[in-house]
Amino acid sequence: MKKWRSYRSKTTHKNKHSSIANDEVALLAARLEFFIPKLMEMMKPWQWMLYIFFWSLFVTIIKRQDLVTGSDFGLFFASYVSQNVISIIPILYLIDYLRPIFKTMSNVRVSVYIIALFMTSSAVTMVLVQLVMITFNWMQYDTQSFIIDVLLDSIIGGGFTLVFILYFLRRYIELNALKVSFEEKLSAQNDMIKARIAPHFLFNTINTLIALIETNPARASELLEHVSALFRASFDGPREISFEEEIALCEHYIAIESSRLADKLVVNWSLPDEDVMYDMVITSLTLQSVLEKMLLNVVEMTTETIGIDITVTWKQHRVTIDITVQLPNKTLMVVYDLQQHMNFYIQAERLRSYFGQSATIESKVTSEQIVTKINYPLHDVGL
Repeated sequence: MKKWRSYRSKTTHKNKHSSIANDEVALLAARLEFFIPKLMEMMKPWQWMLYIFFWSLFVTIIKRQDLVTGSDFGLFFASYVSQNVISIIPILYLIDYLRPIFKTMSNVRVSVYIIALFMTSSAVTMVLVQLVMITFNWMQYDTQSFIIDVLLDSIIGGGFTLVFILYFLRRYIELNALKVSFEEKLSAQNDMIKARIAPHFLFNTINTLIALIETNPARASELLEHVSALFRASFDGPREISFEEEIALCEHYIAIESSRLADKLVVNWSLPDEDVMYDMVITSLTLQSVLEKMLLNVVEMTTETIGIDITVTWKQHRVTIDITVQLPNKTLMVVYDLQQHMNFYIQAERLRSYFGQSATIESKVTSEQIVTKINYPLHDVGL
């Protein structure tokens, strides 16, 4: 039995920006939370230990000319491993623990604090390791050499920390630039969709309302509610919404157009179970804008009744929406012209922006019907 995780439970005021889709927006948001990543999530503790092991081996090999015997080599190698483990691992955990505090500071100030932490940790652990080695007569004590080794190790630790911070900062700046470009692109696409929807749809709806206000005020009031809901959604900007919301928007749109098209339009829905659809998401107005093209280029061009069948499935982590429009028998519809109008480039780009490059919207036109398929990945987080 699947354990479905509710979409609404993920979009409460506490987690209103979370997503159950493995989309690029969510990934960017996670990476842009702070310029220093969660260090203990970058690699597991055993991976950090392996990195420290080989780094210590590399440093010991560099100093091999000062080591006379194999036991000296092993002793210094063990001391480097111990020192690095004691100085690096706790600081990584400490930085992750202090992230809420660091996020309130400037990047420069955070960088200074992190470098100071690593330098201090390196100096303290170097002192401890050398004192232990001197105590057990594994090395001779010399004040000058002792101070130089501690200072040198501290400077090297700070230098490597600075290199990693500059790398993280550069990646953070690049991701910010990518995010801005991404948002500008989505905004431009949304403006194009709004500019396309508003004129003809608004004028047709106003004419319908004028006719209904005198003959059927109650119906006019109901129609206004549908118009309000649809236009509110269209001007909210590109966003991810629950699939149930998108279906509701489509029904608002169909109700508005049905007032004008009378009996020319019949829409049949085949939807998943409520428990399944409860967790599905999609980009706003994707399905609605596809239906709008069908009405503009088919239903309005004939006096015959046109049936539109919409089938929605969610299997193997992919959502598939099949929209089948039966073409009229008596009215001449040129297949080539219809194929030219069945272009969903903007809608597909918006879908890919949220759900990845494997999302597609494809349309096939024959002499009898138009079949449009919306397909995009959507992972069930309960699995």
